[in-house]
This record gives sequence, C-alpha cells and structure tokens, in this order.
Amino acid sequence: MAILATMTLARRITLFAAISLFTAIAAWTGYSLLNKPVSATRTSGEALIGGSFDLTRHDGVRVSDQSFKGAYSLFFFGYTFCPDVCPAGLQVMTAALESLGTAADDIQPVFVTIDPERDTVSVLADYVSNFHPRLVGLTGSAEEIATAAKAYRVYYAKSGGEEDADDYLMDHSSIFYLMSPDGRFLQHFTYTTDVDALAKGIRAAIGK
Repeated sequence: MAILATMTLARRITLFAAISLFTAIAAWTGYSLLNKPVSATRTSGEALIGGSFDLTRHDGVRVSDQSFKGAYSLFFFGYTFCPDVCPAGLQVMTAALESLGTAADDIQPVFVTIDPERDTVSVLADYVSNFHPRLVGLTGSAEEIATAAKAYRVYYAKSGGEEDADDYLMDHSSIFYLMSPDGRFLQHFTYTTDVDALAKGIRAAIGK
C-alpha cells in the first residue's frame, strides 16, 4: 500500500509540474503577443481593380484607360455571342442609367469583349447599338484583352464545342465595375443585380 501511495503521489507531483509549466508557457506567450510591437506596414484597404490598358473602340479609334479619366465609368466584360448573361446584363445597365436621368450624364458605360477572335470592330459596332446610346465597345488583340481582363480581375476561358469551331461559348465572370473619374475602383455589382438596385447603388457611390 505504501508503494502504491508513493507512486500516486509521484504521479500527482509530475502532473502538477506539467500543468504549472504549461500555464507558464501560455502566460508568457500571451504576454509576448500583447506586447509585440505593431508593424509599421499598413494595407491601403483599396481593391486592386482597374489599371492600364490599350484597346480599340467600336468605331476603330485606339483608346486607353486614360481615355476614360474625367468621368465615372461602368465597365462590363462579356462577348457578343453570349446567349443570355451578357445581353441581359447590358439591358439592366441601360435601364439603370436611363432611370438615373441627368445623373447618368457623368457615367460612361463600357463593354469590353473577352472574345476578340470573333468580336471585331464591326461586330462590336452592331452589337452596342442595341443598348445604351453612349455604350462604348472595346476589343483588341488576344494579348491586349488579357491585359485588360487581368487589370479588372476578370476570369474567362473557352468552353464547349471543338477547339477550331466558331460556335464555342465562353466562361467568364459577369460583374459591373464602377470606376471613379480618376480611375479608382468604387463599387462592383453582380450580373444578378436588378435595375433598381443597380441605379440605387450607382447613385449612392457617386453621391447624386
């Protein structure tokens, strides 16, 4: 019995020592974290959306991101052969801008193709004429489109059909990007945003 009691006491002492050591380590870790100097590095909190690009307008004129400075701009990336999302999105954009009345005069709607292989200048010219009268269509080489899409964090890729077929579809993100007159990102809206919500969001963002 004495041996058993001694062993039990030894285990208790060992357990107590282990708990004490763990508590001390935890306390020191907490103290260190609370008293750790804060790094001077700060993030701006500004979304990294938007940037430089060089593309061709639907009337054949070469433009860049600088061409849209001085006014708000509402960008949407898509393609003219899109069967549903793109035309629906551009219709919502058109209706929202029309509902804003004179407040929309300072907003430039922009449609950037992610399918430059088929969306030539003439194709874009015909397409944008179906929507807002001030809608600008932009196209370019595959490399130029890739640069613009990367700047706006836009995903796109061919989907379906044979590789060399002309009837392929494109997978792509469908988002409206509202940019400030100096080219800064202000707000984004998904393609499921309805006319009233889009108009209200734009009005709130531009303060009109």
